[in-house]
Amino acid sequence: MEDFLSLDKQLCFAVYETSSEFNKLYTSVLQPFGLTYPQYLVLLALWEKDEVTVKELGEKLNLGTGTLTPMIARMSDNDWLRKERSKTDERKVHIYLQPKAIQEQQAITQKIKEEILSCHINLQEYEQLLQQLKILQNKLKKRKGKV
Repeated sequence: MEDFLSLDKQLCFAVYETSSEFNKLYTSVLQPFGLTYPQYLVLLALWEKDEVTVKELGEKLNLGTGTLTPMIARMSDNDWLRKERSKTDERKVHIYLQPKAIQEQQAITQKIKEEILSCHINLQEYEQLLQQLKILQNKLKKRKGKV
């Protein structure tokens, strides 16, 4: 059991290090577009479904409005998206993709695909890793009735 206590045997540390490497990968790819990784996640969500409320976007990305609102403001200032208060419910703010986000989608996704492929991760391995991480995530959420 003592071996389990070493740093290199800690799953949490392996996930942390892997996350750090992914952040570096995405930062290098997204920097020429003037995007951060969290901003890229916003674009991914909006590419799946445009015109969502800030609340819906926050739920999709698991981000609070305190994090999301300033990010949306910066992305709006840089012409990636547009925000508009609802005409029927003043409390709701809708987010829309701007033409720049639609035009750059293919270039951004192509650069990310190239970078992932440069890691020598084939499609089958990618899908297996994703599935295992989702299983782990669900197990962590289920502990002590968190789900």
